[in-house]
Amino acid sequence: MAKASYGYYRSTIFLAMFVGYTLYYFSRKTFSFVMPSVMQEVKLDKDDLGLITSSQSLAYAISKFISGVLSDRISARWLFSIGLFVVGGINVVFSWSSTVAVFSALWFFNGLGQGLGWPPCGRILRKWFEPSQFGTWWAVLSCSMNLAGSLGPIIATVLAESYSWRAIMWASGMTCVALSVVCLLVIKNEPKDVGLPNIEAAAEKSSSSDGSTLSEFLLSPYLWVLSTSYLVVFGVKTACTDWGQLFLIQDKGQSTLMGSSYMSALEVGGLVGSLAAGYFSDKAVAKVGQRLYGNPRHFLLICMMAGMYVSMYLFRVTVTPDSSKVWILSLGAAFGFSSYGPVALFGVIAIESAPSNFTGTSHAIVALMANVGGFLSGLPFSTIAKHYGWETAFWVAEVICLISGVGFFLLRNIQTRMGRVAKKAD
Repeated sequence: MAKASYGYYRSTIFLAMFVGYTLYYFSRKTFSFVMPSVMQEVKLDKDDLGLITSSQSLAYAISKFISGVLSDRISARWLFSIGLFVVGGINVVFSWSSTVAVFSALWFFNGLGQGLGWPPCGRILRKWFEPSQFGTWWAVLSCSMNLAGSLGPIIATVLAESYSWRAIMWASGMTCVALSVVCLLVIKNEPKDVGLPNIEAAAEKSSSSDGSTLSEFLLSPYLWVLSTSYLVVFGVKTACTDWGQLFLIQDKGQSTLMGSSYMSALEVGGLVGSLAAGYFSDKAVAKVGQRLYGNPRHFLLICMMAGMYVSMYLFRVTVTPDSSKVWILSLGAAFGFSSYGPVALFGVIAIESAPSNFTGTSHAIVALMANVGGFLSGLPFSTIAKHYGWETAFWVAEVICLISGVGFFLLRNIQTRMGRVAKKAD
């Protein structure tokens, strides 16, 4: 009976979060989806568009960090539902607006609401799923972003033919508002909220790392090993996804169509890589269990980081104007597979290695470091390319990736339990 109850709540809670985060992501990109229609009605130049989108990105980075810390202190279901309600409400008000200043201000607040979405998901997943299932369900939930990102432009384009962009913004906003109420009613923070034993109960009794102080948590070397590695991996991934297309066209003599096809192959590989990383690393956890030194997910993580380096090297060295299209697309898929996998794993490891009272904070810190890496992949990376060429810029990214991978390999058996550790000898 208990297993059936767990199954019912897990399925309904996960479905609510999946649909909810799909709407979160769709609403984050709605302006981009309807931008052509908006520009037909409201006069906007490139600087205006950049101001609007950048205001959201800045707010999102700030809000996601704050939300991660807050998710350890307030109800995760309330945080998730409030964020979805705010995002929906902002989209509705956006549909009534017509000036750049108002657009930018509203999209900034949209970004603040967006940051409340993902951190509570990680905390709820950890509470409801065993460690041997956590990575898989984390990866599946991440697919909500791929779903919204792939179907969103099509849906918006089709609707724009029959309705105005204002109607699309209004409808998406009202859908978010309605679903936020459903999420608040359906999502439960942890099993004990519905009278079931908590999944973490046994671990909490045997580990004194739960209840660790903030200073004990922040002084954990493993937190900063993860953060530094995630910074590099996310930065390199972002550099390749943002600039790889230009490298192909400008330096490798490939067509614009080949460049866009390469990006599509990269995204498909990334989707498969995320799911594979979650599933196979969960298998490793199920086989050997959680350990004080080293994490069962490390082996797969290191292999994927090695795959990033090899696929980047082959892309830079072997691709020419006469290269086979299949070979180029294969390299794109391989890089996507080996780069999106670690992105999924770093988040999982950060949450499961932290004391239960700092899971959200742990993910917030490593995610913030990843955003720093994403920032560095922009202007600094393009500056290297401007002065020394794309070839040199991508070589620098390769070297940094290799050094990070070797460093993580050497530290693979570091103590992975953050915070205070139970004394087994006593």
